[in-house]
Amino acid sequence: MMWMRVAFFLLCTSAARCTDAFNTSGLLLEFTAVEFYDKINSGKMVFIYFENQVSQAITLFLGELKKSADILKDYGILVGKINCKKEMVPLYCTKEMVQHTAFLFRDGKEFSSFDLDTVFDVNSIVSEVLFAILRDEVKYVHSDADLLVMEKSVRGKKDIVLGYVSSLGTQEHRSVMEMAYVYGSKYQFILITGGPVLKYLGVHRTSPLSRVWFLHCRAPHSDRCPLTPMRTPLSTLSLHTFLQLMEAPLLSEVYEDPSAVPSPQFPYQQTPQVFVFSHSETEQLDRDTASTLAWRLRGIALLTLVHRKSHAVTTPVEYNAAYRLPDKGSEVKYLTLKNLDELLDLFLHHEGDEKLEEEECNIEDDVSNGELEDEIVASVYVNRGHMVHMDSITQLTSDDFLDAVAQSGLTVVLFYLKWDAVSIAFLSSFTEVAERLADAGIVDVHMSTVDCGEWTDLCAARPVGPRPISFQPITAFPSVVLFRPQEPIQEYRGMLGCEPLLRFIVLSRPTSPQILSTQQEVTSFLHRTPHPELQPDRVVGLFRTRTHSDVAVFNEAAKLLQGRVLSALLTDVLAQEWAADLSVDLPAVLVFPSWKRDFQPSVLSMFSSVDNLLSHVDAELLHPLPELTVESLPSFLSLGKALLLLFVGEEEDEIGLRQNKVLLEEMRGVLELGGERMERYLTCWIHLGRTPAGMSVLGSYLGSMPPLPALVLTHLPSGHEVYKYPSNTPIMAQSVLQWLQRVEEAKESPAGMLGKDDWPPSVKFCDFLKIMDEEEPGFAKQRVPREEEDQEVEADEAELNVGEATTDSSNHTPHHSEL
Repeated sequence: MMWMRVAFFLLCTSAARCTDAFNTSGLLLEFTAVEFYDKINSGKMVFIYFENQVSQAITLFLGELKKSADILKDYGILVGKINCKKEMVPLYCTKEMVQHTAFLFRDGKEFSSFDLDTVFDVNSIVSEVLFAILRDEVKYVHSDADLLVMEKSVRGKKDIVLGYVSSLGTQEHRSVMEMAYVYGSKYQFILITGGPVLKYLGVHRTSPLSRVWFLHCRAPHSDRCPLTPMRTPLSTLSLHTFLQLMEAPLLSEVYEDPSAVPSPQFPYQQTPQVFVFSHSETEQLDRDTASTLAWRLRGIALLTLVHRKSHAVTTPVEYNAAYRLPDKGSEVKYLTLKNLDELLDLFLHHEGDEKLEEEECNIEDDVSNGELEDEIVASVYVNRGHMVHMDSITQLTSDDFLDAVAQSGLTVVLFYLKWDAVSIAFLSSFTEVAERLADAGIVDVHMSTVDCGEWTDLCAARPVGPRPISFQPITAFPSVVLFRPQEPIQEYRGMLGCEPLLRFIVLSRPTSPQILSTQQEVTSFLHRTPHPELQPDRVVGLFRTRTHSDVAVFNEAAKLLQGRVLSALLTDVLAQEWAADLSVDLPAVLVFPSWKRDFQPSVLSMFSSVDNLLSHVDAELLHPLPELTVESLPSFLSLGKALLLLFVGEEEDEIGLRQNKVLLEEMRGVLELGGERMERYLTCWIHLGRTPAGMSVLGSYLGSMPPLPALVLTHLPSGHEVYKYPSNTPIMAQSVLQWLQRVEEAKESPAGMLGKDDWPPSVKFCDFLKIMDEEEPGFAKQRVPREEEDQEVEADEAELNVGEATTDSSNHTPHHSEL
């Protein structure tokens, strides 16, 4: 009978007429000081306003507070006020800010406070109070990666109820919080107000409409939890009904006519009923088809499979489906459909029913059920109707490619394939770069594309007529190549995103190195920004003469640094003047990192080779305490050092900003106190607001999300262990050094392990190398080096073992290192 009491409770809390049944006094309780202390120490939550001055705004608030008292009473929360002119409560009646604040007390202490601007009506009061009470139970996610971590943490244990509200304090926010209070022990509730995760859910981030999704995580799934959207307007009653419907069986099976099947009983009596018919010859196939259809109708209708092999089924064979609407009693309508998608159209767009919003994509079902394995493919498919506007770029062909390159100072060419998902996804970023260059007034860069599916001869680097092609065949897609007349090509090997490519192009425009001959040119080089949004690193070479033997080394290094830094060359008198001012001997290389604001360079005086010079430049450009981002990660890992990584959350206010600054100062203290000992580590930090993927990384390290801030030691050269700094210990420089010492002495236990860097095919039939080996055994043998004939047996045995291992590993879920 519990569900009946819950239903009655929900009906009353969502209907204004029911509040009188619960309200015995009709007045807002006014406590004395003694009663106040008794109430807050009674074990109950108490929501109190300390009234000092009465104004029209305060009078309106007290009216809403009175309404909320009737509702919050049902959650065990007492609501009242104290008249500070009659009863003096120290610390509350004496502060001016109290006039604009309401307070929530628990266990005799202040639990939370609310500005009256955020609790202005009954909906905002109820939602904000319940939100404060459930702040540890109701989670928040920002990105798809965060949601994936949450799915992994509850998989096999709980289902997830994910609610999106455009703003807090609304009726929709209240509905989600009321359900979280009632069902919080049964489901994992997540509340979001925006973020990139909306794109995964198929919602435009500016949509004012609130939504709810049910993620079926309790049943085991190999990938993402299947997702069912709630298609009715969000209210307490509709959400309760939706959650009840999610508990209904996915598919029922009967052996009698639909007309003989009873109508759905409470709590499903308002849900349409759909019947599909099965034949004995195709029973399993029909059951599989019905299950697929049931997933797509989940939350809309109850599906029943009718087995015709029973003699009790007398429905004519020309009918293959039927349905019963809740407002039609026991009437059943029979249908002859060409395909079952017609059923979806009938119920998704039935006249009088709620329609899906415009941005709710059909791809939602495909993604949630794992039909699209690759995230990029899914993203391209979702946006398949949004064509990329290519007005700002030129589409080159074999006929005009060489002429276009010869006539432009810098030509940036994207080689792509139309049927490649990554190419199409990157094409929009490439077009955005072209538009931003045009907006910045940069006209000497010619942005172009080549469709390698159409112009195969050009991408294969075959001569165009009598003229040769000066680049190697394009074998990876997408590829970005920079062309200058009469100069070697320059390949872009960075991240496939707008910002990294824009930075690379802008820093590739000037010659490398630039020859500076006057003090004015030097000043311009050091202070002028090539693009309003960029602060580049700079490198300057100082040499006595341009014919010095080390100039060739510097010039070659500058060419390799092009696209990453701006480089310049000073010689003769100008170089000697700079050397004298800086008290350095020539030759020297000056490094000006962008993170330094005082333009004081680091000086490199000894470099034996290009590689040696590049390694020293990279070391000087690296921030002492760098921020780890998706773009900087590869360069950090290439150093081969263990990562001492601090995870900090997004600052919600000024206090959070100050706390993060204090944490970074302590980590700088770790570097200063540790000295040479810290050179074995790369000490860095990651801001989960700017790099939300870090939340997924942290969750993969430790198996669950710890409280922030979190300090971990990972990617040790000696092993795959992950160590976590104790959560109950403040992050202070001396304490961190002592913890590192315990880790080095093997006195700390690892908190997790890195997964193996194993990236097998997403599905077996995509393992093309294995297919080739099976079809052409001789080809596989050719890949095993054998110098002597008597090694053939050993090689064959090794090949057999590899094949067995490959077959066995395909049955296991791979573990990946998130970093």
